[in-house]
Amino acid sequence: MAGEAVDITTQDGVADAYLARPGGQDTSHPGVLFIMDAFGLRPRIEEMADRIAARGFVVLAPNVLYRSGPASHAEIPDLTDPAQRDPFFAQLRPAMEQLTPEGIVSDGAVYLDYLGEVANSPVAIAGYCLGGRLGWRIAAAYPERVAALGAFHAGGLVSDGPDSPHLSASAIAAELYFGHADNDQSMTPENVAALEQALSDAGVVYRSELYEGAAHGYTMSDTAAYNEAAAERHFTELFALLDRTIGG
Repeated sequence: MAGEAVDITTQDGVADAYLARPGGQDTSHPGVLFIMDAFGLRPRIEEMADRIAARGFVVLAPNVLYRSGPASHAEIPDLTDPAQRDPFFAQLRPAMEQLTPEGIVSDGAVYLDYLGEVANSPVAIAGYCLGGRLGWRIAAAYPERVAALGAFHAGGLVSDGPDSPHLSASAIAAELYFGHADNDQSMTPENVAALEQALSDAGVVYRSELYEGAAHGYTMSDTAAYNEAAAERHFTELFALLDRTIGG
C-alpha cells in the first residue's frame, strides 16, 4: 500500500489531497472518495484512507477546506482537549461557510475526474461529519458516477431550508448507508426520521442505523469523541457496502 500527497486544481484554487493505493502492480482498482470531517486533512484521515486502500481500493482524500489554505499550513492542536479543540473549530467555521452547495458540486466533479484517472468507475464515497453532507451533494449531482455513499456521524442532512440535502433524495442512484451518532444535535432523531422518510419515498436503497452510546465524531481516534467499538463497526459496514457496490 502506498500513499502520497497530490494537488487537484479546481475552479477556486488548488485542493491538496492524500491519495492511497493498494500494493502490487495491478492498477485496475475501484475508487473511493474519502471526504473528511471538519477538523481537516491530518494523520488520522490518512490512516483511515490507508486502511481502506489495503482492502483493494484507490482512496482519494481531498482537503475540502482548501479555500482557506493547504492542510500543511494548519497547526492541529490536541483535539482531545476542549480548551484547544473549541478555538480551533471556531477558526475553521469561515472555511466551512465557503462550502456552498454550488461549490461542493463544482469541487465534486473535479475530485471524481481525478479519481477516475487512477481508479475504476463508478466510485463510492465515504463521508464523515460534514463529509457526509458533502458526499450526499456529490452523489445527488452525479448519480451515474457514484455507486455508494457511506455516511458516518454525518450532520446537516436535514434542515428547514429550501436547499436541505434530504429534499434531493430522488436524485440519488447510489446505495446508501448511514451510521448515526447517538444524541447528535446536528442530526436529531427527528432529522433521522425525516431523512429516512425522504429516502423511502424516493425509493432509494439504504440502511440507517443508530450507533448507541457513540458520540458525534466516533470514528476519529485523535478526538475525545472516539469510540473504538463504534469505529470498528463503521469499518465493517463500510467494507460491506464497498464490496457490494464497487468490489475490492
